[in-house]
Amino acid sequence: MADKLHATAIALLKNEPLSKYTFTETGGPADQLAFPRTVAEVKILLDYAADEQLPVTIIGNASNLIVKDGGIRGLTIILTAMHEIETVGERIVAQAGARLIDTTEVAYEAGLTGLEFAAGIPGSIGGAVFMNAGAYGGEVETVIESVDVITADGNLKTYQHDEMQFAYRHSLVQDTGEMVLAATFKLQPGDKPTIRTEMDRLNALRAAKQPLEYPSCGSVFKRPTGYFVGPLIQKAGLQGHILGGAQISTKHAGFIVNINHATATDYLDMIHLIQQTVKADSNVSLEPEVRIIGEDKR
Repeated sequence: MADKLHATAIALLKNEPLSKYTFTETGGPADQLAFPRTVAEVKILLDYAADEQLPVTIIGNASNLIVKDGGIRGLTIILTAMHEIETVGERIVAQAGARLIDTTEVAYEAGLTGLEFAAGIPGSIGGAVFMNAGAYGGEVETVIESVDVITADGNLKTYQHDEMQFAYRHSLVQDTGEMVLAATFKLQPGDKPTIRTEMDRLNALRAAKQPLEYPSCGSVFKRPTGYFVGPLIQKAGLQGHILGGAQISTKHAGFIVNINHATATDYLDMIHLIQQTVKADSNVSLEPEVRIIGEDKR
C-alpha cells in the first residue's frame, strides 16, 4: 500500500508543525501529514495507515482545536482540500473540508434560508457536524438532512439526520470515530436581502463581542446549564489574566487568545486554572468545548 500511495500525487509531510494550521497558532509536529483531495485519496491514506499500523487523526479547519505541544503520532489527515459545495434545489451538499462560512454564502446566493446563524462560524463542515456547532440560537443539526462518512476500514456510509444522535456539542461520529466526508443541508427558499441582513447583523455582533483580532480556538467551554461562561470567569476575577503567552480575552472572557507566542501548554494550563477557580468561586464545573488532541511534550 505504501507503493500505491507513492504512485499517487498525495504528498506526505514529515514532522510538520501543526502550529502552521491551528487557529491558536500552537501545536507540536505531526509525524506524517496529508491533505487528501478526493474520497479515493482518503481511502488510499486509510489503507496505508492500516498496513503500516499507524493511528489516524482527522482534523478539519482546526478552528476549535488545541493540539498539544508534543504533537500527533502516526498519520494526521487535514481535510481542507476537500471543499466542494454544491446547490441541488433546496439542498446544499458540502464536503467535509469546506468552510461553514463559505457554505452560508452559497446558501445566500441560492436564496436559501436556515444557515444564517452560522455565517461567522470559522470551522469546517466536518468539524461542525462532529461537534454540532452552533451560535446565536442555531445549531447545524436543525438543517442537516444526512451525513456521508467513511469508516476506518474504508467503507462508505450515509447517516440520516435521526441516526446522528445530535445533542449539545455532540454527534454520533464522536463515538464511532468515523470520518465525515460530506453533509447535506435541507434549507428553505428565502428573501435574499433579508438573508443578507441577518448574516450581516450576526457578523457585526460577533466582531463587536469576540476577540477576532487575536489567534484563538473560539469558545473554550460548553455553556453550563443556567449560566454563561464569560460572566462566571469575570466573577472569578480572571478576565485579562495572562499565563505564558496566553490571555483570557479582555473582550470576551469565554475566549483564550494568543497574545505572545503562546504554547498549547499555556492554553491547557489556563483552561485548568479557569476550571479550578470557577469551581471554587461559583461551584460550577466547566467542561471544555474545544477539542484537545495530541501528546504532551517530553
